[in-house]
Amino acid sequence: MRATGVLRRKTWQRAYAIRLFLSDISVVLVAVFGAQIFWFGSEPVDLAAQNAGGVRIGYTTISVLLVAAWMIALDVFATRDHKVIGSGTLEYKRVADATIWLFGLFAILAFLFRIELARGYFLTALPIGLLLLFVARWTWRQWLRRQQSGDQYVSRALLMGERLKSAHVAKTIQRTPGAGLLLVGALTRSGTMSKGPIQGVAVLGDYSELMIAVDASNADTVILTGADEISPDDMRRIGWDLEARNIELIVAPALTDIAGPRIHARPVAGLPLIHVSYPTLEGAKRVYKRTFDILGSAFLILLGSPVLIAVAIAVKRSGPGDILYRQLRVGRRGREFGMLKFRSMVQDADDQLESLLDAQGTSETPLFKVTNDPRITPVGKFLRKYSLDEVPQLFNVLLGEMSLVGPRPQRAAEVALYDDAAHRRLIMKPGMSGLWQVSGRSNLSWEDSIRLDLYYVENWSLTVDIMILFRTVRAVVTPEGAR
Repeated sequence: MRATGVLRRKTWQRAYAIRLFLSDISVVLVAVFGAQIFWFGSEPVDLAAQNAGGVRIGYTTISVLLVAAWMIALDVFATRDHKVIGSGTLEYKRVADATIWLFGLFAILAFLFRIELARGYFLTALPIGLLLLFVARWTWRQWLRRQQSGDQYVSRALLMGERLKSAHVAKTIQRTPGAGLLLVGALTRSGTMSKGPIQGVAVLGDYSELMIAVDASNADTVILTGADEISPDDMRRIGWDLEARNIELIVAPALTDIAGPRIHARPVAGLPLIHVSYPTLEGAKRVYKRTFDILGSAFLILLGSPVLIAVAIAVKRSGPGDILYRQLRVGRRGREFGMLKFRSMVQDADDQLESLLDAQGTSETPLFKVTNDPRITPVGKFLRKYSLDEVPQLFNVLLGEMSLVGPRPQRAAEVALYDDAAHRRLIMKPGMSGLWQVSGRSNLSWEDSIRLDLYYVENWSLTVDIMILFRTVRAVVTPEGAR
């Protein structure tokens, strides 16, 4: 028997997968046939396969085969699986893997059968197609999140476990936009139900009332958060009961802020053990990140040189003081460096900081920020709104003192207030942008800033950096939280 919630979930997942399929095939057609038209025009062009039969086929045939193979590869790599769409980087990684493997296979086949494929056609379709797929998937993801903000296109989830563990899972889900889970109830140990809701989620009963609660809440997903009272045999029976109703079962391990690529299922003697990889911050990955920083910062400096000149003129005319402001910040391994910014405050603004913090009662609080800061000039207010004051940090990146993406750069006085966990932020170079930049900027609390930076440090990858930079553009264009 299928509950209403299950039918609803199946319907929206199928509808969203169809949207992605139509979007993917449109993008692939544009990329492949666009590359063909760009290189060969609209006239039919044959290519020769230097084999025994002297077979000749046209590029149109090759393009059709390439489009079909590309769509098959996207399906084989499960890029439209509902478990990966909508959040995280795994969806983008699978799209990239499918594309790269496909073109590698085509290159091998062309070599084996001596097919003289034009390199320009081949090398144009790949990057353009991959880029357009990323853009299309990102666009659909924004659409999906807008639907989910209105409780549409979500899974109705029921928490099951001890109060403390369920509260942790509920808090994590509630603070994560685009999680795709709507918490409709909770089940906890008998005798603790009278304590009221768990993180705002109503308690519907104890563990023995699971199926009653599923029917009452129209849940289509059950999240097991952990409980000593639920034995392995109990969990197996729960799985059988949920399977009979086609209700999804999710087991939430006691792991916090660990990204999917670091988690690997490792079955041993029938036990589904979870292997957690440690973050790799040295060796080849560090070289990749530094190379990305050098190329990216150099390109952006050249591209943005007219903006740099225009802003410099505006700052110079805004009042007395230097154009650039050099502030000591703490970098990798605790080494201090001079972080460059366009001056956005009056001269000698640092001398006024302590008195302003004392006046608002936050001198002992990390993240030394002054609300409605009177030291900011009118020009500086505009620069800060669109983060233009931070553009000179590209030179810090080029010199190796900062990274394009990383933890938030902070003052020595703020670092002095770090606890042991916060010090882990210092194992990577601070960034011009980061998860803190695209998740609220100055509106973030100290705890959220720490959590986001630690998540980045623990789960860094080049794919994550590219995604953050992409989101940074949107955060700057809609500058909520900048001050």
